[in-house]
Amino acid sequence: MSTVAAVALACQKSRFQLDEGAHFLNCAYLGPLPRSVAEAGVAGIRRKLSPTPFASSEFFTDCDRARDRFGRLVNAAPERIALLPSASYGIAVAARNLPLEPGQNIVVLGEQFPSNVYVWRRRAAALGCELRTVERPGPPPSAALWNERVLEAIGPDTAVVALPHCHWTDGTRIDLDAAGRRAREVGAALVIDASQSVGAVPFDVRRIRPDALITVGYKWIMGPYSMSLGYFGPRFDDGIPLEETWISRRGAEDFQGLVDYTDEYREGAARYDVGQTSNFILIPMLIEALDLILAWDPVRILDYCKSLLAGLAEELRGWGWAIEDDAWRAGHILGVRLPAGFELAELEARLTAARVYASLRGDALRVSPNVYNEPRDIEALRRVLATFA
Repeated sequence: MSTVAAVALACQKSRFQLDEGAHFLNCAYLGPLPRSVAEAGVAGIRRKLSPTPFASSEFFTDCDRARDRFGRLVNAAPERIALLPSASYGIAVAARNLPLEPGQNIVVLGEQFPSNVYVWRRRAAALGCELRTVERPGPPPSAALWNERVLEAIGPDTAVVALPHCHWTDGTRIDLDAAGRRAREVGAALVIDASQSVGAVPFDVRRIRPDALITVGYKWIMGPYSMSLGYFGPRFDDGIPLEETWISRRGAEDFQGLVDYTDEYREGAARYDVGQTSNFILIPMLIEALDLILAWDPVRILDYCKSLLAGLAEELRGWGWAIEDDAWRAGHILGVRLPAGFELAELEARLTAARVYASLRGDALRVSPNVYNEPRDIEALRRVLATFA
């Protein structure tokens, strides 16, 4: 994790193969693959054309490298990292292994992404628990009050606090330090979906102390689809995985000895790995993506995104459009709500015509640039929005 001010990050567009005529401001939807990440995948495909020689140790070495890289990214020990196929998979692991009793409650945010809601709904219904949803108290700026209400919702009967790092529709920041402290006060587990932050926003597991942290690899980490990562803390040391895979067992490195079955798992969070973890195409891509993120540094990535969005946010506020206070925005995502009477369908049509790519999520226009964007991309968006001013 960065401890000193770093040299500002320059635009990294040359590392990508984006359409020159398009303005892609939609990393929160689908992060583009850097060229070197794509090349790592192609190399993996070629490698499997003729897998001779192919040592059994190679089923483990790249997986361990991926754990190491992600551990460095979030300041966690690599043995606490699991390799997963999706955020919903990782959160299902957490839900399966956290004890719940009738009458307890699970705290979630209103309009939270479904991956961190549906499994809790099922668990609550099955066990007679309350799913306690903390709704947004009003249009932006309202995040300070929303965060206060999150803390108020966590009480003696709370078993799980399941939150995002920032809200997926508009980047509203959640104070995880405060939520974590409150959760620990009442003995509740803190489960974080960081799919819309890790990679572009610094995250320190040792400071925030979540029990589980899950993120996808295809958004802000800019890796391949179907690869996600999870941190699992001490609450999960003796848990039950969703799958009983051969590679998650102690001694799996000895292929000849696989006929000697064992009930013991490998040390750490590897017990929660998805089956066929050793994907010889996707894992090298994930490693390369993580290496790039570590080299760019989330501190510098976030500063770069903030610099792109700062002027636009101030201008839109001047037009009377609803935007969250800067102190409560994650910084890499700008959520914009147009005044009443404006048609979102018309906005979408004008953006498409100008080849400006952002997302409509709920009632917000979500703008999410990254290191491949330039000021001209923001200017193209501004010109479209100015037609509504």
